[in-house]
Amino acid sequence: MVDENFAWRLTQELVKIDSSDPGAYEGEIEHFIKRLIEQQLAQLDSPALDAVQVAELEVLPGCRNLMVTVPGVSDEARLVYICHMDTVTLGDGWDADTPPLGAVVRNDKLYGRGACDMKGGLACAITALVHALERVAADGELPHRGFSLICSVDEEDFMRGSEAAIDAGWVGSREWVLDIEPTDGQIQVAHKGRTWFEIEMTGVTAHASQPWKGADAVAAMAEAVCALRHAFAALPVHDELGASTITFGQIEGGYRPYVVPDRAKVWVDMRLTPPTDTAAATRMVEQAIADAEATVPGCHGSYTVTGDRPAIERDPVSPLLAVLKRATDDVTGADTTVGFFTGYTDTAVIAGKTGNRNCMSYGPGSLALAHKPNEHVPHADIVRCQRVLIALADNTLWGANSQVGA
Repeated sequence: MVDENFAWRLTQELVKIDSSDPGAYEGEIEHFIKRLIEQQLAQLDSPALDAVQVAELEVLPGCRNLMVTVPGVSDEARLVYICHMDTVTLGDGWDADTPPLGAVVRNDKLYGRGACDMKGGLACAITALVHALERVAADGELPHRGFSLICSVDEEDFMRGSEAAIDAGWVGSREWVLDIEPTDGQIQVAHKGRTWFEIEMTGVTAHASQPWKGADAVAAMAEAVCALRHAFAALPVHDELGASTITFGQIEGGYRPYVVPDRAKVWVDMRLTPPTDTAAATRMVEQAIADAEATVPGCHGSYTVTGDRPAIERDPVSPLLAVLKRATDDVTGADTTVGFFTGYTDTAVIAGKTGNRNCMSYGPGSLALAHKPNEHVPHADIVRCQRVLIALADNTLWGANSQVGA
C-alpha cells in the first residue's frame, strides 16, 4: 500500500541501481521497474486491472522505454507522467562517506547519483501509478480519464527515448504531459531552445618562427569565438526566458607549440530564446566565420548543426497548468511559482516535435545539484512531490472532488 514514505524508500532502491549514460545504461533499472509494476498488479488481483497495458520499446541495444497505461472510459486526453531512467556518469569528487550508488541518508537528505535528476521524481511518478492501480482495484472500475507512466532512456544524451515514444505513438499532441524533473518547488512551463554547432577551421601549417608563411587556424577560431560572443551580447532578451546564451564547451587544434596550426574545432552549445532561433544562430555563425577568414587570411571555416531543439513558450491557458497549479497549491498551502526550465527535457522534445501545448515540469530537488558530486534530494521534497502527483492524478482521472492521497 502507498504510504507517505513509499516514494522515499523507492528512491533509495533506484539510486542503488547504476543506470549511468554512458556507462551501465538503463537495462537493469527498466527491468526493476517493470517487475515492481507486475508485482503490484499481481498483488491487487482485480478484474478491473486486466485492461492495464505494459509495453516495452527497444530504443538502443539493451535500452528499452517502458510504458504502463491505465485506460480511461472516456476519449479525453490521457494524463502522462514521463521520467527518464538514465543518469549522467557517476563522476569523481564524491565525499569518501558518500558513494554515488550508496543511497546514503544524512540530515533528511538522500545522497547519490540521480537522487534529484531524476530518480526521486521517477519514484514519485511510480508511486502515483501504484496509487492509481490501488484505486482502480478498490473501485472495481477504470477511471474517467486514462493515465500513462512512460519511463524513457537516453535523456542525458540525445533524448532518443522521448523521440522513440513519439514515433511509436505513445505520446503526441493531445496528451497532458508532465515530466518530474527537479524544479525547486516551481511548476516550469517553458524552455530555452537548445542548438548545437560544430565549427571547424582549416589553415596552413608552418614553422612558428615564420608564422607569415602559414595561416593560424587556432587564431582564426579565436576570432570566430569572439565574434559570436559579441553577437550574442547584442541579442534581444525574452520577457520570461531571459537572454540567449552561448557556451564553447570543447575546443581542440594544433599539433605542437612550435608549429602554426592548420586545424581547429570547437563544439558550441547555444540556449536560444525567442525571437532568436536556429536560423538566426546559423547566420551569426556564418558571419563569424567570414569575419575570421578576413582577419586571418588563408583560413577557411565550415560548420555543422548537430542539435536543433526549439524554444518552448508558456501557454497561459493550458488546462494541465490549471489543474497542476491547483494541486500544488492545495498540497503546499502556498501560491506555487510558475517559471521556466533552464535545461531541455523530455516534455520539451514532445512539445517541440508535436506542437503539444500541455507539456511541463514539476518534481523534487534542485537542478543546481544535478550532475554534481554529492547530488542529493531532501525527504520533504519527495513527500511533497508524491502528494502532488497523486493529487493531480486523482483530480484529473476521477474528478476534482477526489481525496488527495498521501
